[in-house]
Amino acid sequence: MRTRSGSRYSNGGEVVALVGQKRKRSALAVAGECACGGRRKRLAGGPDYLDALPDDLVLSILTKLAASSSAPSDLLSVHLTCKRLNELGGHDMVFAKASPASLAVKAAAWSEPAQRFLKRCADAGNLEACYILGMIRFYCQGSRSGGAALLARAAVGGHAAALYSLAVIQFNGSGGAKSDRDLRAGAALCARAAALGHVDALRELGHCLQDGYGVRRDPAEGRRLLVAANARELTLALSAATASRHAVTALPFAAAAAAAAAAGGVGGGGCPLLSDFGWSLPEAEPHAANQFMVDWWASRCAAQAGGKKPDGDSSGVDGSDGAELRLCSHVRCGRRETRRHEFRRCSVCGAANYCSRACQALDWKRAHKAQCVAMDRWLLAGVGGGGEVPQPQQ
Repeated sequence: MRTRSGSRYSNGGEVVALVGQKRKRSALAVAGECACGGRRKRLAGGPDYLDALPDDLVLSILTKLAASSSAPSDLLSVHLTCKRLNELGGHDMVFAKASPASLAVKAAAWSEPAQRFLKRCADAGNLEACYILGMIRFYCQGSRSGGAALLARAAVGGHAAALYSLAVIQFNGSGGAKSDRDLRAGAALCARAAALGHVDALRELGHCLQDGYGVRRDPAEGRRLLVAANARELTLALSAATASRHAVTALPFAAAAAAAAAAGGVGGGGCPLLSDFGWSLPEAEPHAANQFMVDWWASRCAAQAGGKKPDGDSSGVDGSDGAELRLCSHVRCGRRETRRHEFRRCSVCGAANYCSRACQALDWKRAHKAQCVAMDRWLLAGVGGGGEVPQPQQ
């Protein structure tokens, strides 16, 4: 042991540095610090394997990441990593391959940065971003021309949902007067979307052919398309159940068939596959654009009920006219009228409003079948002086 004038003391075999001298850490202490989460600095002059990768390979990896991302944060975290990934992450190829899950913007989180993100993806050629942003601008923000242009860009690229949305706009004359409706153009767009396997477009076109709405009347071909829509709907339900590893027997196929046979069916002799409305399957999750519109209008109605003006409300409709505009009665649609009496009412009860026949079919299976009561029965009950309340049609 050295004296106080020496350089160090010995404490149980461990060397302790004095004041003013640098303490030397043992290898055991360094390993313990690393195990506890301590930071390790890269040695100066050490190899940087990321810099050795070519830009094309890094860009390909980022594209795969964008295509499989489950949230926008997966893409944004890349930009925070380093300068090189920030530059390569802003390439058009990355934004063009962004997955639908990463583009699912919530209405409660809508902001200018979220709009710029969707606009950046749309400018890069992402068809899903064009569709979502187009629906938001057309129905929520009141930018009819800008929203229709984005929907048209997605439709040209073969986006089935965009083709069907444009068909609904043409059938209803949305964004213009009633005289602006173009039934032939709507039927043509519907046929293009049906050719791509869109279930709602198949069902809409089938009803158009049965009724001669925008096309030459052909009941046989309309019935064939309705059966094809039911078969396509069943196939998608089976595929979703298989992908989610749910039991296929949990789908109420047998129960739906028995109920339809007992009730006599609707235009199909008791078989759900041949009916106008298809199987009574569990409803699939709504599209991100439809969910955004549902949440958007729900928040606006809640704010107006509380006497507050909604933040960021740029729908282009003032308060007096906006209160008279109706939403589609299918709760998972989210479309709202762009003028008064744009949507068609239920011909039986007159209380439900639908933007399309497809939404009418979905809402009939969901709830309206148990709620629809003929108007004349309500009037007779009122004149009779408080008789029995008429029961809904089955």
